[in-house]
Amino acid sequence: MWQNDLQLKSGVFGGTLLSTVLNISLHDVFFTVVMAVIGAVVSFFVSYILKRLFSDKN
Repeated sequence: MWQNDLQLKSGVFGGTLLSTVLNISLHDVFFTVVMAVIGAVVSFFVSYILKRLFSDKN
């Protein structure tokens, strides 16, 4: 029973992984990288501006 359960789980996982990988295009990967870079830059500048606005100037 345990061997059959392991085969079923690995088959489902492998099928899901392969169907996902085969449906991802290079355009999707490029778009994700660009959006991550934009998000990181915006996050950095917002944090920097908020730090400058609310820091104590002794």
